[in-house]
Amino acid sequence: MYIANKYWNHYIGDTDDSMALVEYLAEKQKAELSVGEIFSDFGLDKLDGDFRQPEIPIVYENDRGMEIPIYYAIDLLVDLAALLLECKVNGTVNLCELFGDERETAAPDVCIMAAPAEYEQIHKVLADFAAEPLAYDLSEMCPKEDMLEMAALCEELRKELCE
Repeated sequence: MYIANKYWNHYIGDTDDSMALVEYLAEKQKAELSVGEIFSDFGLDKLDGDFRQPEIPIVYENDRGMEIPIYYAIDLLVDLAALLLECKVNGTVNLCELFGDERETAAPDVCIMAAPAEYEQIHKVLADFAAEPLAYDLSEMCPKEDMLEMAALCEELRKELCE
């Protein structure tokens, strides 16, 4: 997996929000998903591109009818950007590898696709986070040094994904 040692599990892909995203992808049981569908299912489309301090709760309802909260919208977007990069490089992302266990899912390999406007939105949010990481609600939980390291990593991810 391309993102494994480069992005995933280095400030990206190692949070509760990350596991919620991977669980969501597994529950969808689809071989292809669009960024638009993911944004809609989580309510990210209602943020109008403002991932800094969302005023509305970010949740999705799992296949058992439980609402799963997403604590930091920026975490979800960065994780999604990394998965999108994996799909750009290798065509798909293997959910079993992301889970790190032998979990079974109907569609273990998922292709996440994005329209040009969605790439542009991801590009803008990653660039904003890289420039102003301490303006995001995540900074309330993480030390400044961690936020700055994550911002630098997100800038690398942004360049690789969007340029």
